[in-house]
Amino acid sequence: MTTETILTNARLVLEDRIVSGSLVFKDGLISEIAEGKSANGVDMDGDYIIPGLVELHTDHLESHYSPRPGVRWNAISAIQSHDAQIASSGITTVFDCLRLGSDADDGFVVGEMRAIADALAEARSENRLRADHLIHLRCEVSAADVLEHFADFQTDGQVRLASLMDHAPGQRQFQTMEQYTLYYKTKRGLSDEAFAHFVTRRQDSSARYSDKHRRFLAGACAERGITIASHDDATLDHVEEAAGFGVKLAEFPTSIEAAQASHKAGMSVLMGAPNVVRGGSHSGNIAATDLARAGVLDVLSSDYIPFSLIHAPFVLADEIEHLDLPAAIRLVTATPAKTVGLDDRGSLSSGKRADLVRVRRESGVPVVRSVWRQGERVA
Repeated sequence: MTTETILTNARLVLEDRIVSGSLVFKDGLISEIAEGKSANGVDMDGDYIIPGLVELHTDHLESHYSPRPGVRWNAISAIQSHDAQIASSGITTVFDCLRLGSDADDGFVVGEMRAIADALAEARSENRLRADHLIHLRCEVSAADVLEHFADFQTDGQVRLASLMDHAPGQRQFQTMEQYTLYYKTKRGLSDEAFAHFVTRRQDSSARYSDKHRRFLAGACAERGITIASHDDATLDHVEEAAGFGVKLAEFPTSIEAAQASHKAGMSVLMGAPNVVRGGSHSGNIAATDLARAGVLDVLSSDYIPFSLIHAPFVLADEIEHLDLPAAIRLVTATPAKTVGLDDRGSLSSGKRADLVRVRRESGVPVVRSVWRQGERVA
């Protein structure tokens, strides 16, 4: 016989309201939501129960695999370290970003990202992972070798999302040289001469490759049913181009106009949860809270701080009058799941996966107390 689990005396965060009651799950699925206490349940002591978080964009695995410039860590060890931090942050579904496209000064060589994807598959087959890991390919369309990198993933079913990016100076995220200089020259300690050479090479590469690579990759992803994301859209022309490619996710738009147009066109607008927690963008672009106030923020991503994904919704619910906690939690659960076609998770409702997080939050930073993935306790 299948054993069912009852969580009771909980504040259940549904998509549109909070219910004080009980949740029942068995066989990895939610079977019942009920108001009131159950005499047979595990007492949640009034804590919140929310759906497991769905993370669409995190570079965090890369920082474990390459913790220092030129250093490469054992892939399985890096994955397990990353996975533990992901799960303990309440994330039960994670799209691990793998960076495709490099030049002489940056990125990974052809084959490295393929090896990480193979290690992910191996870790999954050996039951090493707490969260459900899928792959997000971050495709640098201005790189000469991005299609060679992409060819490594022609038949990989782990790939469910791909973003089309151009980080050349004057493009999208870096429309001003002031931002670009800070991000590349200052942080890398380049001389004026070396930086000028770096900028020229990047601009020439963008002019030569970006358009044709963007078109090829958008077509290839559409054929395979891979959700396509735009990245750092800044203008209405960028948004119109993205809509033409069938983009479903607009990552980190850099202007309010681009965010509004993307939202109006039916794309899910994604911003960084660290942006919310810090109160602004680290690169000087628009604040996620401004988009939330304008009603055009749809998805949050932890980007580089996994725990920010559970922290940011509470900040938004505190600070924005028209955004209650259920609406804020949708930004990290139901909406990202729907955007990438994962209709089996993302909400507390009968028949959905029992991906659950127990959260205590009296004030300030929330505490993740327990995490279940498909009914199995993983943290």
